[in-house]
Amino acid sequence: MDESNHTVESTPNPYPNILWYCTDQQRFDTIRALGNKHINTPRLDAFLNEGTTFTHAYCQSPICTPSRASFLTGMYPSALRVSANGVPSFPEEHAEHLLPSILANNGYLCGLTGKLHLTAAAQKETRVQDGYGFFEYSHAPARDYHNHNDYYHWIKQQGADPEEVLKRYDRKRYPLPEDDMFQGGLFEPNEKLDNAPSNLHQTHWCTEMGIDFIQSAQDAGKPWLLSVNVFDPHAPFDPPNEYYRRYDSSSLPEPIFDDNQKMRQDQLAYAGIDFQTESRPPSAWKAQKIKAAYYAMIEQIDTEFGRLLDFLDASGQRENTVVVFMSDHGEMLGDHGLMLKGCRFYDGLTRVPLIFSWPGRIQSGLQSDALVELIDVMPTLLNAAGVEVPDHVQGKSLWPIVGGNDSSYIHRDYVRSEYYHALKMDAKDAITSSGNEPPPYDGTKATMYRNRQWKLVVYHGHNEGELYDMETDPEEKNDLWSFPEHQAIKMDLLKRSFDATIEAVDTGPEPLLIA
Repeated sequence: MDESNHTVESTPNPYPNILWYCTDQQRFDTIRALGNKHINTPRLDAFLNEGTTFTHAYCQSPICTPSRASFLTGMYPSALRVSANGVPSFPEEHAEHLLPSILANNGYLCGLTGKLHLTAAAQKETRVQDGYGFFEYSHAPARDYHNHNDYYHWIKQQGADPEEVLKRYDRKRYPLPEDDMFQGGLFEPNEKLDNAPSNLHQTHWCTEMGIDFIQSAQDAGKPWLLSVNVFDPHAPFDPPNEYYRRYDSSSLPEPIFDDNQKMRQDQLAYAGIDFQTESRPPSAWKAQKIKAAYYAMIEQIDTEFGRLLDFLDASGQRENTVVVFMSDHGEMLGDHGLMLKGCRFYDGLTRVPLIFSWPGRIQSGLQSDALVELIDVMPTLLNAAGVEVPDHVQGKSLWPIVGGNDSSYIHRDYVRSEYYHALKMDAKDAITSSGNEPPPYDGTKATMYRNRQWKLVVYHGHNEGELYDMETDPEEKNDLWSFPEHQAIKMDLLKRSFDATIEAVDTGPEPLLIA
């Protein structure tokens, strides 16, 4: 256990509010102020200038449930034994390790709006004692969740018909093209056939419920944690036309792709290494239109995130509120011919936005290129709240950076991510473009180790891996795994990755001293 968790002093005020805004499947390169001139994110741009931004933050799994379980506890998915989407329950023994549970036990009112996804979410999740006293749940805006979807019922309360608002999810009325993605793909809106309008959208609903909670917590006179978990920009790519029409898909940069990369993805598919889609040329994915829709979804998030900040200002709470903006993992978005997510560790999938703000307490306008893991968020927030970081936490507090009190501090030498049978894929879900079926799903296991220069990926049990020089090849086009001149560095990184994996294992309580 890294002792830095326990030596970082807390800030002078032990009771700040916490607004934790987490999007779903948002890549690191989707904020204008961080270099993407093709997307409109004015509120995030301004927020970035008010806080500390980490430009190299990595998730601990490229899949929702293990990633979310991980950053809510500050533990690696394998240590939690929560490594897959679709797990029937969250381990009871770790309920008290969840951040909202810890804060609730320290006098905080804790609320959630949107998704939770610590377990299977085809219906409303089975919850443990997670600390959330306010729980407005909507895993996804799809129609078939209506019996377990507070958002669906809110639409009714607005005097609208949710079946009409969410009509694009009705496969009988609007069937998907045969070559589309099994999660939904592109729902391209226009003036005649729109998706859910912005004022009835799930992202808007999350803000409305969040404001209700903040107001009630302020009236109660207690510090609060609000966890906002919008479903966007997760597929299907279905923005309101109000936002989509602002983007010219033909002017957007094309995905990272060439025929050699497609051949490599097909090799991995044939080896039985799972992913939610097969590799196709970007044109076959309608990648430019999907990117326009994806950017439009993020611009709506930007608007709604700004509304929450405005409410904090108007209610006089902004000065005493820590605000975090982040995502659980990224999206391939056509890079290397892939869409959605699965057992890969490209930066588009594992590297995410991460921004902290607290006026007067967290450095403003700082962009740190420190290597950061999402498990570091939880101990950072506990430090901010003046709450002791428990022994189980494997993350390292970012307070030495965001608090600006140690200019010589080096946060991490490496980051790691893991994928242990995270998606139960069948051969029918991963037909290659040649029409042949790869081997049946075998519970793919893989790990990523990334230091400042190198990224190593190992697909365990398959004699497959990848090696990238991130300094000279940030787009990860040139896999050096098999190059003879790189075998020495590969062997060194394999040893380091193995050591890092051993450090991530939960070995149980400390042994008693025996005289």
